[in-house]
Amino acid sequence: MHCGYSLITSGFNAWLLKFIFKFYNYYISPDRDLAKRLRRLLGFIPSNLNLFKLAFYHKSTSTEKLYAIQSNERLEYLGDAVLGTIVAEYLFKKYPNSDEGFLTKMRSKIVKRKSLNKIADKMGLDMLLSEFNNTRLSRSMLGNALEALVGAVYLERGYHGTKRYVVNRILRGYLDIHELETFDDNYKSQLLEWCQKNGQIVTYKMLAKYKFEKRDRFKVAVMIDGKKLATADDFNKKSAEQTASEKAMQILGILTEEED
Repeated sequence: MHCGYSLITSGFNAWLLKFIFKFYNYYISPDRDLAKRLRRLLGFIPSNLNLFKLAFYHKSTSTEKLYAIQSNERLEYLGDAVLGTIVAEYLFKKYPNSDEGFLTKMRSKIVKRKSLNKIADKMGLDMLLSEFNNTRLSRSMLGNALEALVGAVYLERGYHGTKRYVVNRILRGYLDIHELETFDDNYKSQLLEWCQKNGQIVTYKMLAKYKFEKRDRFKVAVMIDGKKLATADDFNKKSAEQTASEKAMQILGILTEEED
């Protein structure tokens, strides 16, 4: 009985402490404007406001000495894993009769870098990034910040709270899941099929491998009948080939930018 009472008391104390922090963040804190913006974005007031501020700090802004503390990379790592799990569970339940291949392709369409960049842009994360960083914003920073934000939500609300946020606010708010079902984003396969129909040969050539933001980055070219048609850079060689293929299809008039 005493043990049960202690658990109830400690649970109430934890709730009360969070309530106090939320009240302070929303009404008193120097960052109360940020707390109000985050409430509109998240649907709740964060109790740990510094955690959410960290989600928008890119490592290029951080000093080398305080890099691990001031960068959103650790939150991005966590958010990437949590987001992948939530999307996988969401698709598993939404499509009970679909096989593993279909589910894998759908998950890839949702969590790939380009999709996350677009979602983050629609959410207005570019405005928050511009306020917290003194460096030029790149497109990839948007998707990174979204993953970091999911990581922050996970630490604040746990898995079930994060799942509600991702499903209700992100998947249902910024994605047309039924449109994704029929959307073919395998540009490499589409380009290969087009070239075969038109009697042309498509090949890929790696032009360079270099370090960028402490990670390997690949630059590849797509060649049509031995002539370089388009190039692309990415942290993943296959992703670079896909982007180069997409650019090549636009150049050939097979794909318009509006379709992207």
